[in-house]
Amino acid sequence: MLIQPGELLSTINYPSDVRKLDPSQLVQLADELRQFIVDNVSVYGGHFGASLGVVELTVALHYAFNTPSDQLVWDVGHQAYGHKILTGRKDVFHTNRFYGGISGFPKRKESEYDAFGVGHSSTSISAALGMAVASHYKKENQKQHIAVIGDGALTGGMAFEAMNHAGVANSNLLIVLNDNCMSIDPNVGALKDYLTDITTSHTYNKVKDEVWNILGKISKFGPNAQEIASKVENSVKGFLIKSSNLFESLNLRYFGPVDGHDVTHLAQIFNDLKDIPGPKILHCVTVKGKGFALAEKDQTKWHAPGKFDKLTGEIHKKVYDVPQPPKYQDVFGHTLVELAEKNEKIMGITPAMPSGSSMNIMMKAMPDRAFDVGIAEQHAVTFSAGLATQGLTPFCNIYSTFMQRAYDQVIHDVCLQNLPVVFCLDRAGFSGADGPTHHGAYDIAFMRCIPNMVVSSPMNEEELRNLMYTAQLQKEGAFTIRYPRGNGVMPNWKTPFKEIPIGQGRKLRGGDDLAILTLGHIGNYAIEACHMLEEDHVDAAHYDMRFVKPLDEAMLHEIFKTHKYVITVEDGCLQGGFGSAIIEFMADNGYASKIVRLGIPDDVIEHGEQHELHHECGFDTQGIYEAAIKLLEPSGVLK
Repeated sequence: MLIQPGELLSTINYPSDVRKLDPSQLVQLADELRQFIVDNVSVYGGHFGASLGVVELTVALHYAFNTPSDQLVWDVGHQAYGHKILTGRKDVFHTNRFYGGISGFPKRKESEYDAFGVGHSSTSISAALGMAVASHYKKENQKQHIAVIGDGALTGGMAFEAMNHAGVANSNLLIVLNDNCMSIDPNVGALKDYLTDITTSHTYNKVKDEVWNILGKISKFGPNAQEIASKVENSVKGFLIKSSNLFESLNLRYFGPVDGHDVTHLAQIFNDLKDIPGPKILHCVTVKGKGFALAEKDQTKWHAPGKFDKLTGEIHKKVYDVPQPPKYQDVFGHTLVELAEKNEKIMGITPAMPSGSSMNIMMKAMPDRAFDVGIAEQHAVTFSAGLATQGLTPFCNIYSTFMQRAYDQVIHDVCLQNLPVVFCLDRAGFSGADGPTHHGAYDIAFMRCIPNMVVSSPMNEEELRNLMYTAQLQKEGAFTIRYPRGNGVMPNWKTPFKEIPIGQGRKLRGGDDLAILTLGHIGNYAIEACHMLEEDHVDAAHYDMRFVKPLDEAMLHEIFKTHKYVITVEDGCLQGGFGSAIIEFMADNGYASKIVRLGIPDDVIEHGEQHELHHECGFDTQGIYEAAIKLLEPSGVLK
């Protein structure tokens, strides 16, 4: 089903077409763009509320600025659907987030209009400032550089580092603050309250309206317009000196708040701001999910709802006749509360992902013991370390890909001090349709090289519960538990807790022809592959190692003494990962078995459903089976 755009939108292929429009047509274009997004996402799925909230902002930016010569950087990228549609990708937008289709995020290799690739938050100001400084150095002084950042992403420390630099850099930088009081979940912290105070200040709004009335007439003043604007700005600043502005204290000229849904006014404002040199920030107030009533009302639910009926608002969910395995994140959330009820020292921490990690279950049940610290992964880790110094047991839940941002803190603030922090890495392995910025490909490699760190991964829900139980028994040292996005394999998952000896794997089946060693959920593919091999008269042993650090050395000695052929399987990078750890053991102990490692290759793997990416990388059921056959072919084992 190919969605047809509206009458005006159908004539727009690139921003140059937008700039040919009369200002009076911008409202119609925004309306049709919003409807096109609703129509497509309802049928094909994807992120939703964020892009609806910036439709007018998107149209105004491309109308006022000469993109792609002017550099437009979107933070995170959830809100960039309108941008993609207006920049040559309207006809392929239905492939968004599908395997082989366009990315759900801005991507430099996809379009010249995507000035910077994004996926993680809080990067836009740094990137745009780098571009602005480069343009200044190259004497491209007419070039504009715009960073669009949400109030949620602004809580990331990197954004403040960039603003601090921007204030002293001689750069032509415009920061557009998209203020909707939301990231994925509602924003938290003092900054949110500060922005709300600014937004709701009647005095500030009144004065700023007067400023904009004057700025709208700047062009009539001739060459002294900038001087006049400066005088107006200073008078406003003096009038409101009692409530100093955070952004202006960083030497950023602050404008706003303005209505982020008045497309005509926004276009005029952007056109005026082009004539004001130096770093500046425009504060736009928007509504996440704007134009779709249900998305406006429940913004978290409609961040990425999947397919839905655009008329009734019913989100399409599969209905099953028999109980289904739960999501790993939900097993984590419920198990954490269960453990915390028995252990008063347990605390929960998440950086802005309470619903995505299911930490919201503990936040509701024990609000004084679970914390959403905002988009601030570094703080989340060191905050957890601080809790641990006082005898508490923090469970710090961070998506694997976002843990990369806090790696220094894991080393310096947790492990060097041998503190008992439990890191639960959700979305380990392939994240699916969000693509390479969200894949949790590297955590095995970067966690196992740190002293005072245990690295584990459960093959099913029972093992996740037992690893969590084991982790909270430890008095010192960090403990990492990695698990994938999506569902497990056990409908009846609520099993009694059992302590797992640290570094102990388990033998699932014996076999003389070869040994398959797996880590984590991906081991369920190996169970199926062993059955396929059995039909070919191949006797394969299967070991669920559970730990990559420490390794079960007793089990590995047994394996390498009895097996000439070994396959390792992991849903992480091959370089430095689980398979590498096994080879290191083999080399250190003088074994000479023939070994094949299956996992994520040294390449950027694009977006798609998890099973599609597992197949592409050759470690799904079929991939394991084929690797075993290929390994054994020269041996004469195959009959």
